[in-house]
Amino acid sequence: MNELHTDLPTLRRQIHQELGRVWIGPSRTIDALLVALLAPGHVLLEGVPGVAKTTLARAFTTVLGCSFRRIQFTPDMLPADITGAYIMNLRDQEFVLRKGPVFSHVVLGDEINRAPAKTQSALLEAMQEQQVTIEGDTLPLPDPFMVVATQNPLEQEGVYPLPEAQIDRFLLKLEIGYPTAAEERRMLETYDQSVAEVRPLLDPHGILALRRLTARVHVAPEMREYVVALSEFTRRHARARLGASPRASLSLLRAAKANACLDGRDFVRPDDVRALAVQTLAHRIVLTPEAEMDNLRGVDLIGEALAKVNYRGPADPSRGA
Repeated sequence: MNELHTDLPTLRRQIHQELGRVWIGPSRTIDALLVALLAPGHVLLEGVPGVAKTTLARAFTTVLGCSFRRIQFTPDMLPADITGAYIMNLRDQEFVLRKGPVFSHVVLGDEINRAPAKTQSALLEAMQEQQVTIEGDTLPLPDPFMVVATQNPLEQEGVYPLPEAQIDRFLLKLEIGYPTAAEERRMLETYDQSVAEVRPLLDPHGILALRRLTARVHVAPEMREYVVALSEFTRRHARARLGASPRASLSLLRAAKANACLDGRDFVRPDDVRALAVQTLAHRIVLTPEAEMDNLRGVDLIGEALAKVNYRGPADPSRGA
C-alpha cells in the first residue's frame, strides 16, 4: 500500500482534534468536508440559524492553511460583488480589474440562498470550471479552489431556492441539525470563555498532492456499475421528476475514492459508495409535486435505492489494484 495512504488517517485524526477545539458535532460531518476536499468538490451546509454552520466552515478553511474569503449573501448583491469588475483609474485614465472575493483558495458563501438566482449564478462558472469571465476576459482561479456554502431551510422567510444547475455543482450537501443535549452542554462549557484559535495543518501544495493521491485510488469495474445502477434507479423512479445526473454519478465515485483514501486504502469498497450516496445524490433529486405533498424527500428515495440495488462484484474489490 502507498505510504501516503497510511498517513492520511493520522492527518484526519489531527484535523478532527483541531476542529474539535471550536466546533462540537458529529465526526461524520468533518469527514464529509475532508471527502469534498480530496474528491475534489464543493460543500453545501444546511441548517437553521444558530447551529454553528459558519463556525464550522470558517474553522475548516483555517485548518487548510489557504487563502480565504467570506461572502455574506444578501438580496441586493450583484454578480460583480462576487467576481469583481473593471473600474476606471482616474489617475492613469484606464480601466483596471478589481478582483472580487471569489479569487481565493477557499470561499465561504454565507447564507447563499439569501441572494437571488442572478447573483448565485455568478458562482456557476467558478465552481465548474475554476475560472470566471469578466466583461469578456476569462481569468483562472487559484488552485486548489473550493466553495463552502451555508444556507437556511427554505421554510424561512427571505430565502430563494437554489436553481438545479447551481445545486448540482455541490459535491455534498450536509444537514446540520440541533445538537444533542450532551453536545449542547459541552458547548455551554466550552464557549463560556475564550476559545483557542485553530491552527493550519495543510497548505495549497499539500492539498494538491493529496488530491493526486486520491485520483489514483483503484475502482473495480463492478463498482462503477454499482454507481450507475444507483443513479439509474433514481431516474426511473415514479416519484422523481429529475433523477441523479451523470455529474452526480461521477461525484459519487470521486467521493467514494476520497473516503477510501481517508481510511488509508488505495481501493474503493461498496461501503464507501453507500456511506456517501445520500450526501452526494439526495440534494440533486427533484421530486414530483405529488411526492412533495406526501412529504417525501430525496433522502428517502436514495435510501430506497440503497436497499433495492445490490452490488454485484467480487468480495475483494482490491483485486487487480
